[in-house]
Amino acid sequence: MEAAPPPAAAIEGAAPQAAGLNVLIYALFFTFGGITSLNDVLIPKLKGLFHLNYGEVMLVQSAFFLSYLVISLPAGWLVARLGYMRSAVVGLLTMAVGAALFYPAAKLEAFAPFLGALFVVAAGITVVQVVSNPLISLLGKAETASSRLTFAQAFNSLGTTLFPFFGSMVILGAVATVKTVAGQAAVVGASYLYIAAALVVVAGVIYTQRHRLTEQKAKATNPLASIDLLKRPRFAFGVACIFVYVGAEVSIGSLLVNFLGQPNTLALTPEVAGRHLIFYWGGAMVGRFIGTFVLRMVSPGKVLAAVAAMNMVLLACAGAGHGAFAGWSLLAMGLFNSIMFPTIFTLASEGLGPRAAEGSGLLSLAIFGGAVVPALTGQLADHFGLSLALLAPAVCYMVIGGFGWYARRPADDAAASETVLAAG
Repeated sequence: MEAAPPPAAAIEGAAPQAAGLNVLIYALFFTFGGITSLNDVLIPKLKGLFHLNYGEVMLVQSAFFLSYLVISLPAGWLVARLGYMRSAVVGLLTMAVGAALFYPAAKLEAFAPFLGALFVVAAGITVVQVVSNPLISLLGKAETASSRLTFAQAFNSLGTTLFPFFGSMVILGAVATVKTVAGQAAVVGASYLYIAAALVVVAGVIYTQRHRLTEQKAKATNPLASIDLLKRPRFAFGVACIFVYVGAEVSIGSLLVNFLGQPNTLALTPEVAGRHLIFYWGGAMVGRFIGTFVLRMVSPGKVLAAVAAMNMVLLACAGAGHGAFAGWSLLAMGLFNSIMFPTIFTLASEGLGPRAAEGSGLLSLAIFGGAVVPALTGQLADHFGLSLALLAPAVCYMVIGGFGWYARRPADDAAASETVLAAG
């Protein structure tokens, strides 16, 4: 999952003390990206463990992404009070607490405690994301900030690529050898205890380096003051696209293991299907590097419209096709997802000027789409099957394609045409 932009209350004026801090921030991108993508491995396991339908098991993503709605703005206030480095430590320790809660959740052998643990993990991830993007931009020259951020996001993609691969071996593979529900739940709980321990270690390293960054703290502003930005058609359209993009990406990743396990696709075991997620998330990583060069030569709006159209074609192939053709069509979508989040965010933010920070707070809230669209997709899967459920993300990509075409012109031209339309 891409990092959320900082909310309006983020700190301004931090001065870097050591370039070596970049490595620590790259580690943060890698960590929160990887742990987020583990949900794709966890969903099929919990579905079988508690005999859930798709609508019920998609509550995993709803609980997880609900944190963006609840925590984003408080996280901005926290950063304004504590600073970047200390807030990162708070976020990591919150993630560790949530991961540790998997162990008592496993003992209870109930689905609801797992949802509570996931919300706590996601709350910590939200704080870490609010810290990471602006901080990596501050640690170096302003003219190279975009390249550093792109490089950092590649580490995020690396995490989303590797974690599901190894998670499928550890969680799905180990669970397959255990026959009882209690034993299988215990394997999941123990796996997340190891993650909790690793997060505590990372938090400790960040804490020891907290004095290497001198920060000038700013007063937190009223985040609700930014709501009037939604009166700007270009920005409001962009916020809606972040909502549907995250929802579509999460929906597809969540269903992939079950989709690839169907007899009429690849008929893979859950463990083997989980390993195939490396192609979905790995495609996103490769596409990000390719997109870096393509976006320098072609209008970002046109590129966004083109990749959205390509994903609609792939969804049609996956839904109407059979066998390997259908399975690999869905896996290939990661490649075309790759540039969507940063491109939508950039296009939506054009023309905001000094209010760009306020706009980024609303854009981060829109990641809440990861809680809504997967739940809808799960309901469709229960009533009409996995193939027809792909209609939900297809509609999302249709919206994204429309925004890309709408925003293909520079913001000033778009704003001028909006004024003319309003006058008309």
